[in-house]
Amino acid sequence: MKLPMDHYRVKPDSKVDLCKIPSQDDGGVDKIKGKAQFRKLRRNLATLQEALYAQHKHALLVVFQAMDTGGKDSTIRSVFTGVNPAGISVTSFKAPSTEERDHDYLWRIHDHAPPTGMIHVFNRSHYEDVLVVRVKNLVPAQRWKRRYEHINAFEKILHDEGTMIVKFYLHISKDYQKERLQRRLDRPDKHWKFNPDDLAERARWAEYQAAYDAALSHCSTKHAPWYIIPAERRWYRDLLIASVLVDTLTSLKMNYPQPTFDPATIAIE
Repeated sequence: MKLPMDHYRVKPDSKVDLCKIPSQDDGGVDKIKGKAQFRKLRRNLATLQEALYAQHKHALLVVFQAMDTGGKDSTIRSVFTGVNPAGISVTSFKAPSTEERDHDYLWRIHDHAPPTGMIHVFNRSHYEDVLVVRVKNLVPAQRWKRRYEHINAFEKILHDEGTMIVKFYLHISKDYQKERLQRRLDRPDKHWKFNPDDLAERARWAEYQAAYDAALSHCSTKHAPWYIIPAERRWYRDLLIASVLVDTLTSLKMNYPQPTFDPATIAIE
């Protein structure tokens, strides 16, 4: 099954307008066939992760961003199930600590960049410093506007040193977010996931969409592309993301390292 991944990839220097991009797209793919293809891709991903670890020449950084209820946690859980936990790490970036605020905004990010042979997943990321920071006016505009250039340079450094980078924006509508928030209120077992502060963030929906438009427009590069993933049909969301990850790792043309001994000469008593 060939998926139109270029359709979801943000071309460098293009202008993004999320209001014009559907969030319920399923690419015309049959759901049953799509789920079967996803399971196959997930098995391939597990095999490729092992090769990445064994070859020890590259790393993979996977970035997830979304509005509240966009499904970052469920996506990570679904896509990476079956991958050896020893070869993957997930970092969820929250509001910076006092120590982190005393350094430049990329200081805490660089510490979590993947070492050679590893996959690291960012649940939120350095992009919060051109999203939340912009919407809440935490620093002057002239300061956060320079950060697009900083971020591109930071990601270029990682790439040049052997880290592949793919970034996913999980695209949902405001109506879909309302449904998900209401679900958290209606189900006692989901109350722990509801934060009343989310309603204040929801009231700034248009401001956040504008901030995402700018970040996606300025920071999708050949070496660190953004993909806008329609996220309201979860099976299709997972299928697209697994396809990108498998294609990215396959492009490395990895091989298992050759042994430093002749296996035929070894006899285990």
